[in-house]
Amino acid sequence: MAEPKKQEKDFTSEVDVIIPETESLVKSGKLQDAVDKLYALEKQTRNASDLKSTTRLLNTICSLCYEARDYELLNSSINILSKKHGQLKAAIQSMVDQAMGWLEEIKSRDGIEKWLQMVETLRSVTDGKLFLETPRARVTLLLAHYHEALFKAPTPAAPSPKESLITASDLLSDLQVETYSSMERREKTEIILEQMRFLIAVARQKDSEVDADKKESLSGGDAEWVKVRVGGRKVNEEFLKEKDNEVRSRYDLKLKYYDLMIQHALHQSSYLDVAKYYYKVWETPSIKEDVAGKGRAALEHIVYYVVLAPHDNEQSDMLHRLFNDPALVKLELQYNLVKCFTTSELMRWPGIESIYGPFLRTTSVFSSDKRWEDLHTRVIEHNIRVVAKYYTRITLPRLTSLLDLTRQQTEETLCRLVVSGTIWARIDRPTGVVNFRATRSAEDVMNDWSSDMQKLLGLVEKSWMGMNAAQAAQTRVKAS
Repeated sequence: MAEPKKQEKDFTSEVDVIIPETESLVKSGKLQDAVDKLYALEKQTRNASDLKSTTRLLNTICSLCYEARDYELLNSSINILSKKHGQLKAAIQSMVDQAMGWLEEIKSRDGIEKWLQMVETLRSVTDGKLFLETPRARVTLLLAHYHEALFKAPTPAAPSPKESLITASDLLSDLQVETYSSMERREKTEIILEQMRFLIAVARQKDSEVDADKKESLSGGDAEWVKVRVGGRKVNEEFLKEKDNEVRSRYDLKLKYYDLMIQHALHQSSYLDVAKYYYKVWETPSIKEDVAGKGRAALEHIVYYVVLAPHDNEQSDMLHRLFNDPALVKLELQYNLVKCFTTSELMRWPGIESIYGPFLRTTSVFSSDKRWEDLHTRVIEHNIRVVAKYYTRITLPRLTSLLDLTRQQTEETLCRLVVSGTIWARIDRPTGVVNFRATRSAEDVMNDWSSDMQKLLGLVEKSWMGMNAAQAAQTRVKAS
């Protein structure tokens, strides 16, 4: 594309004369003659850098072809005019915008075949041109939605549903909209979320075709799940907090983003991340105000997933903050469940199963056997932490009785918690004893004794100073 140069001549009067003449030619059935006549003047206006006249001529050529329903000539004209030597960028932009405005009417009036031809023409014209990156993204999004429609309602002439879905995802994934300077931030975010949505759909489709026992690294839809995580990092969460993005009648960017991230986290069984995403949803004013509907559902999901998450400092902190939240008190069952996990007391699984099981198993979260087993695991881990807090040594038979497990299950759970660093424990198999306190060296004992003595002497000194101050005060009172 040639560098812009100063306008050498104004062809406005010539354009005003030629446009009515060409319109008359078209009415008499001489479309090609009219287009050729406009081409001749377009060359002069382009070489003279007359932007206004060139833009009018380009739009007129396309309009005459469109009104005559000659789509073959229309598509070829758009291609030819956009590739002319020294063609003005603003003129091409105007022509492309005009053609995109016709897409919906072409689709409804002239059929999908003509629409596809126009879409491919626009994609070809906009390919590799930075000043046309936004129109290219928009027309590509339309084409991706068309292929998605073929996936949902396949036709005999169309490829297989899976191929249609993959094609739609690949089309959108090729767009690096986060680098587009000419596109508004909201539109960028919408397209990124669409990329993530298509990737998740493809990933689920591929995962359903792979045998779980034979699944290898990055097999099935694993590559797509990785791309979803990358796409999620392109979205600025602070931007989603803006009021226009939190509450919108047709489209809610914030809720859609966190819904996609929840799907990704659930696939990875990252329960703590799921709880965080639901917490972000619950913080949304429109959701939080809906106490009996979406707000209640979001808060319930926060509770379920935070108790399902493996214990660590972050999970414990979130669990205790949630327990102290006044909103949780209104949910009696969920409040009591969180209270069980924040209290240093044993939770017997048969009791938990009988009290909470009938309700929890009816929820969408715990209807899955895997998550119900994960809850059982979290109860066992909580009980082991409580035992480790109150016991220095305990026999394996007694520990298995407290945990309501077999000896093998008890040892496996203990080993997992020791490896993760949650507790310190050693199993003496010959004697059948579990030690929850490490053997201390003489140096450790002396260091603790020295520390305790320093604290004791500090208290003595503080008491002595307090007594002296009291005696001095009494002396002054007596002297007066």
